Amino acid sequence: MEVTIHTDGGSLGNPGPSAIGATIEYDGEKKKYAKDIGIGTNNEAEYKALAFALKKTKALIGGKEAKNAHLNCYMDSQLVANQLNHKYQLKNERTIKLFVEVWNLMMEFQKVEFHYIPREENKEADSLVRSIYQEFDQKTLF
Repeated sequence: MEVTIHTDGGSLGNPGPSAIGATIEYDGEKKKYAKDIGIGTNNEAEYKALAFALKKTKALIGGKEAKNAHLNCYMDSQLVANQLNHKYQLKNERTIKLFVEVWNLMMEFQKVEFHYIPREENKEADSLVRSIYQEFDQKTLF
């Protein structure tokens, strides 16, 4: 089974109130999620969005099907994509914990790939994050 995931995370301030957004496409279906995750940094929100999407994907397709699933995860965080692809080092202790969480969740699937894409190609996930903070001036977001 092929699954396409788009994630985004952001915070108002850095750190500040944070939110995540994710779309998950599989078997001709598309699910969309947006969630307030409390106070954090942009990078933490990016990792938490991905962890959320991996957990949600397993719940949606089932554990048995997950073992045969190939996930393509798209994000507009070059830092997170490159850390997960072992191109950038991890230095922050909180980020290391989030990296390990994502890495452990990956083990539930046959294959998981991480792809950096420009923000313009991640508009739907970005829009989901922004929907959490509609009352704020859009120019101050992320």
